Amino acid sequence: METHIFLKGLLLGFSIAAPVGPIGLLCIRRTLTGGLASGLVTGLGTATADALYGLIAALGLSAAAAFLVDCQSYLRLGGGLFLCYLGYAAFRSPPAAAAAGDRRGSLSRDYFSALLLTLANPLTILSFAAVFAGLGVAAGQSHAAAGLVVGGVFTGSLLWWLLLCGGTRRLGAGLGGARLIWVNRLSGLIIFAFGVACLLSRGQ
Repeated sequence: METHIFLKGLLLGFSIAAPVGPIGLLCIRRTLTGGLASGLVTGLGTATADALYGLIAALGLSAAAAFLVDCQSYLRLGGGLFLCYLGYAAFRSPPAAAAAGDRRGSLSRDYFSALLLTLANPLTILSFAAVFAGLGVAAGQSHAAAGLVVGGVFTGSLLWWLLLCGGTRRLGAGLGGARLIWVNRLSGLIIFAFGVACLLSRGQ
């Protein structure tokens, strides 16, 4: 097994996931208000999307990549509107309601919302293709090699979300209800701003 290919994919997945944007902020907020499981499934949804886009880039599926990039204005519209909705909901959400009761039904929504938001940025494919070239991972390689790369991307992305959620949970353990209200409001405003920025950049 070519371990170095897996490790390159792991490095790529970690580096793509690490910059904190709207998904990272959403993950932090959900960890603080909904618990560790909520933050982790949010990260899992993002890691799944990263792996899917990594697979397209690794297999050199240029037709699929071109189609998604051509549809980016529509995807950004959907993603921007969804971010605005999530920001508004976060701003209005009392922390007690998010943390109380059985969260199992909400975990699937946390997963799929993160998955769809990450998929709404098809330019991620171009990022993968560019970094693949920089790391010496050729697009259009064998299925076995592509599987190793994608497995590494998924693992590296998930590793970042595990670190982010664990650190957030540890730092936020002492936050009381009043402070969590401000976490909701501040994160809601920033997420909403990301959504507006996404809408304004549509078509550029």
